[in-house]
Amino acid sequence: MPPHSEDNFRYRQKFMPELENHKAGFVSIIGKPNVGKSTLMNALLGQKLSIITAKAQTTRHRIFGLLSGDNFQIVYSDTPGVIDPQYPLQQSMMSFVRESLGDADVILMVVDPFDEPVDNNILELVKRTSAPKVIIINKVDLSDQSVIDQQFEKWEQALDVIQVIPVSALKGFNLDKIISTLLGLIPIHPAYFPEDELTDRSERFFASEIIREKIFLNYKKEIPYSCEVVIDSFKDEELIARIRAIIYVERDSQKGILIGKGGASLKKVGIEARKDLETFLGKQVFLETHVKVEKDWRKKELKLKRFGYL
Repeated sequence: MPPHSEDNFRYRQKFMPELENHKAGFVSIIGKPNVGKSTLMNALLGQKLSIITAKAQTTRHRIFGLLSGDNFQIVYSDTPGVIDPQYPLQQSMMSFVRESLGDADVILMVVDPFDEPVDNNILELVKRTSAPKVIIINKVDLSDQSVIDQQFEKWEQALDVIQVIPVSALKGFNLDKIISTLLGLIPIHPAYFPEDELTDRSERFFASEIIREKIFLNYKKEIPYSCEVVIDSFKDEELIARIRAIIYVERDSQKGILIGKGGASLKKVGIEARKDLETFLGKQVFLETHVKVEKDWRKKELKLKRFGYL
């Protein structure tokens, strides 16, 4: 539940008039895989929260990123890329997308300069919502102005949108335009979260995500998609964090590939993850990784519940 009730807000308005102008709202970032949703949220926050790789479906969860100012709080939702789900894990991922659309005050629909606004799963989802919609044409640094101009016209005709904004999340181009637009759209409301927080997720969650990112970056084919990382132990001491992670795969053959000859592949993942974890946590990290087989976990409801997808 939000930390401030509506009644409490009205009471504080009476004695603290400056709260009358405080705005807060949920902003859902959606789009197909690989259009740059996670890169965009990280850029808007000025800090990396969502993991990023060139592979589709890297993001599996809904992740809140909180941007708070003197008189506003924007609650961004990074979501999995919209796909036609083929098995229970993907169905769970799409439920996170629908959930974010259900409570959104504003929708940022992210596309790339070469997307065509044809009727598809994304447009169907967006058209069902009443929240104001803003099209973000990302990766404009990879295109030219004539293409961008054509995309403006196409998206404005295809969808009832408030605005179309060209950006480059990677280069940091035009991000201030997004924020100013959002501040004009989110409602008057007290902050939903403490204003010194950056996300609703725990350090354990981000530890598992950082390890999973390194798996996506270091392996090909089905290996990254068959892996799930669970933090079995997280001991946060004054000078060091001691983390024990279990990496689950679906088959014995995948376990062998993940570990590699003499454990070299898994060691590389551990070294890279530990480096990022130390930056993220601001202290030394001792990381211990183990690999276990959980057959067909992506298709089993009980396992999905255990891994936090249901």
